[in-house]
Amino acid sequence: MVAFVFFLFQVTHLIISLFIDKVLAYQGFFAYPETLKTFGLPKFIYSLANFDGVYYLKIAKDGYYQFEQAFFPLYPFLIKLATFLTQNYLISGLLISNLCFLFGLFLFKKYLKKINQESAWVLAFLLLFPTSFFFITVYTESLFFVFLILFFYFFSQKKYFLAAIFSFFASLTRINGLLLTIPFLILIYKKIKDKKISLTLFLYPLITVLGLTFYMVYLLKTTGDPLLFLNSQKVFGANRSTTIIFLPQVYFRYLKIFFTASFNFQYFVAFLEFFIFNLVFLVLILDLIWVLKKKNQNLLALNLFSVANLILPTLTGTFSSITRYSLLSFSFFLFLSRIKSKSVKITLGFLFLILHLVLFGFYLQGYFIG
Repeated sequence: MVAFVFFLFQVTHLIISLFIDKVLAYQGFFAYPETLKTFGLPKFIYSLANFDGVYYLKIAKDGYYQFEQAFFPLYPFLIKLATFLTQNYLISGLLISNLCFLFGLFLFKKYLKKINQESAWVLAFLLLFPTSFFFITVYTESLFFVFLILFFYFFSQKKYFLAAIFSFFASLTRINGLLLTIPFLILIYKKIKDKKISLTLFLYPLITVLGLTFYMVYLLKTTGDPLLFLNSQKVFGANRSTTIIFLPQVYFRYLKIFFTASFNFQYFVAFLEFFIFNLVFLVLILDLIWVLKKKNQNLLALNLFSVANLILPTLTGTFSSITRYSLLSFSFFLFLSRIKSKSVKITLGFLFLILHLVLFGFYLQGYFIG
């Protein structure tokens, strides 16, 4: 079933890729668009590496240049390794992303069964979500997806060392991997409360942090700035701040945009970011209330990670790319699957699908979505 759904997902996006040029003009407004043509593949394939994808391919091929340290190292490193076999960096990136996505879907279904959650609607909402197409692009979404599912799967089985190993790789993939310390902290708190604490438990969150620590040591030795992954963010637009900006200030900024900015594509993206953030945030709060009533430690760990995963990017002062980051706040999809009204779920899924197809078309044609 998962394999068939994955195949259908691929075919749908392939059809859009082949015909999007006929309905939407190409913009290509991102750094190094001409680089994608050097990999010798047709546009409907190389467009899957637009925006951040170009940077991952450049890093894999040539190593880090100034300010590219904002992109964490594990994904481009794997692309470089895979290219020894494929002889093409772009093919390697797409191969890794798609294999990780397929594997992740199988794992996610298995994990949902483990925690007694109905899987069909969860997977449906995940696949239909407006930006789930990033799972099949040259982005870190699929690789991070696999590490997250492996972490929560082993965490739910109380195999904490294995969970910690995958959290280590997660924090080498994206800064959000650090948030996997949250389930361990919940576990430690519970063990202390029950007076069953073991010193070994304190090692697990430290293993999680090691991924980022290794990258920071590398940055210190190569650039002299261990925080360059953060300090270089402002170079990539979106008016990101390197100091912490709290949520009320982000709301104020977006309300100012809505009342003063020109009504154009960027206005639409800002509205979409604002809407998606508030929708996901509201659902996660409702899910937290439900989980607390159920007193389920595994679901609580997943929810608090999901909330933190959503909030963390906003600390840079913007909702930019929140449409994409929301993908990995899994509790959002679990809560939607528990809606009792089938007609409400179908309607919501249909709205997700329409927006998904539209946004994918814009992404392919070089319009920034997330």
